[in-house]
Amino acid sequence: MKTNDDIIQVADVSTYLGESWINKNLDLTVRRGEILAIVGGSGSGKTTLLREMLLLQKVNSGSIKVFGIELTKATPGELLAVQKRWGVLFQQDALFSSLTVLENTAFPLHEHTTLDSDTINQLALLKILLVGLPVDAANKYPSELSGGMQKRAGLARALVLDPELVFLDEPTSGLDPDSAAAFDELVLDLQATMGLTIVMVTHDLDSLWHVANRVAILGEGRVLCVDTVAKVAKNSHPLVQAYFNGPRGRIVKRMYD
Repeated sequence: MKTNDDIIQVADVSTYLGESWINKNLDLTVRRGEILAIVGGSGSGKTTLLREMLLLQKVNSGSIKVFGIELTKATPGELLAVQKRWGVLFQQDALFSSLTVLENTAFPLHEHTTLDSDTINQLALLKILLVGLPVDAANKYPSELSGGMQKRAGLARALVLDPELVFLDEPTSGLDPDSAAAFDELVLDLQATMGLTIVMVTHDLDSLWHVANRVAILGEGRVLCVDTVAKVAKNSHPLVQAYFNGPRGRIVKRMYD
């Protein structure tokens, strides 16, 4: 059932790529203030669905509403207004290699506000500190940072416009276990302090159990089930069982039982 607390409403979405349907009559809602993780096996349509919600790919049919705006029929002005209300951390961070961390973080403010440069830099530095980076990281280039610090820099840029909604694409991919765990804690802290709604695509089972309020598992072109991790892991569908009860899945599950 859709309510006013559903910040994203995906209804009857179908996507045809190449010679096959990636998503077929897919339905999903994201509740305000939750962390929803989208998971599934290779080719299940996770990335496609994320790209559609981000306006990076068009659906063949169906409806996607964000903040009550129908993205498939919205005007350019309406779409821009919606985009300003969300932030995105891409899998490879998508930082500009020729810009410093401060310049990367400040970029959306230069593009979408009329603030003066001093104010922009102060706001950008505030977000850099908020994600746990040291002050001296602000003047470094992405190549001078560790993988974990690059993720945090990308997150600082995603947060600089104070969004209500944040998309995280494989946020812990490529990180060592300690860095991944620290990033998970950061995500939880930011959700609590900023009241964020977070949509996360991940393969990290530790993150899934530790961070997500709900999990939507994709397969057969649709959402097979969506619920808390503990309940989804008990779903009897073969694809769900294969995902959660493989060798790695069993180890992680025992840690949280």
